[in-house]
Amino acid sequence: MLFLSPISFFARPAASPLHDLLNNALIKAGLPVPAMLLMAPIVYWFFRDTWFELDREAQEERGALLAQGRLDLRPAVAFVIAAVILTVQEYHGGHRTFDAYLRPWLAEKYARGGWKWLQFDRFADLYHYCWWSFMRVAGYAIVPLSLWKLFFPRDRLLDFGLRTKGFSRHLPIYGLCLAVVIPAMLVVARQPDFGTYYPFYKQSSRSWFDLVCWEILYFVQFFTLELFFRGWWLGAMRRSLGSGAIFAMAVPYCMIHYGKPYLEANGAILAGIVLGSLSMRTRSIYAGFLVHITVALSMDLLALANRNALPRQLFP
Repeated sequence: MLFLSPISFFARPAASPLHDLLNNALIKAGLPVPAMLLMAPIVYWFFRDTWFELDREAQEERGALLAQGRLDLRPAVAFVIAAVILTVQEYHGGHRTFDAYLRPWLAEKYARGGWKWLQFDRFADLYHYCWWSFMRVAGYAIVPLSLWKLFFPRDRLLDFGLRTKGFSRHLPIYGLCLAVVIPAMLVVARQPDFGTYYPFYKQSSRSWFDLVCWEILYFVQFFTLELFFRGWWLGAMRRSLGSGAIFAMAVPYCMIHYGKPYLEANGAILAGIVLGSLSMRTRSIYAGFLVHITVALSMDLLALANRNALPRQLFP
């Protein structure tokens, strides 16, 4: 457990002027505004050439379509697909559908002596998150990519951020992102709502088996989330909207964070713009995925350490 001592150190609440300041409701509500104003010139300076190139390509693409008398259907198709997927995810991708249909069915099967290998009485909540992760894989990857290939068969799926060429060359950029995000995360980790919100799977503290299984499910959905927002969405819309595709993507990306801690939801606005711009600059989602899971794992461990709830046994 010695390797977790730095996590425990940073997660331990401490009385400080900064801690008291962040817990003031009015100050906390307005804090994202000066933070974003401070970061805006830096983000603009770093990505202005990328945005300009995207706008130039989009203008050429749309100009060619107009010259041919053709309508650009990409925004209409992409926005409708995204709206339907996000709505289905919200209403059927979580506990409500699982509790209403799957949980009773699995419980009945288990109670009748079948499927004992499920150990449903012990891992019922983990199966809920299996459903949650499966719905993310289907909604964020399988459905949009399949539909897009159906409507636009000439588009190559590898162009949606899935190419690995040049991946290592851009790693220092993502290292810089972590250098900025991790200190901010350590500050946010001291907020009361942070400690009670993470990890999503509340039995992660029961055993290392529970925690590892949860993180695998968590990481899988993060890959498909990156594929949806920074891969498919931007790959589908950049020809039509140029750099505007990045800012259009940042809106629903922020909104899927509603219900999470306030500062994190606001941070998703900046994260969406930065990660989207990086994806367009590097034409890859992989390093962004690594940043996402690094932060996600750190947040879970910090929250558990903050509650003195890190697992103490291998199996439940």
